[in-house]
Amino acid sequence: QLVESGGGLVQAGGSLRLSCAASGRTFSIYVMTWFRQAPGKEREFVARIRWSGDNSYYADSVKGRFIISKDNAGNTVYLQMNSLKLEDTAVYYCAAGRPSSSGYQYNYWGQGTQVTVSS
Repeated sequence: QLVESGGGLVQAGGSLRLSCAASGRTFSIYVMTWFRQAPGKEREFVARIRWSGDNSYYADSVKGRFIISKDNAGNTVYLQMNSLKLEDTAVYYCAAGRPSSSGYQYNYWGQGTQVTVSS
């Protein structure tokens, strides 16, 4: 089970930190990934980190502004979002994945948390 928290309303240029708490079969997790979906748009990749806490990877649109990290003492992954822009407005989802022939397969998803950036 994945439970997100930390979304909300913030002004452009501000910061938010999202959390994703994993429980249950965490031993089967290889990567944790943040996705987002804006109204009328397809879901897009934001950032990914290995469950071991290393090897992070970012979409170009958030590189240098967002930081993904993992609490290695527990089972929580964070997404620190800085210098937020209007175009970052979306519902953010975390997902737990395993390697597959086409990249990663995500079998577990959180419920999503709304991030709204205002001008």
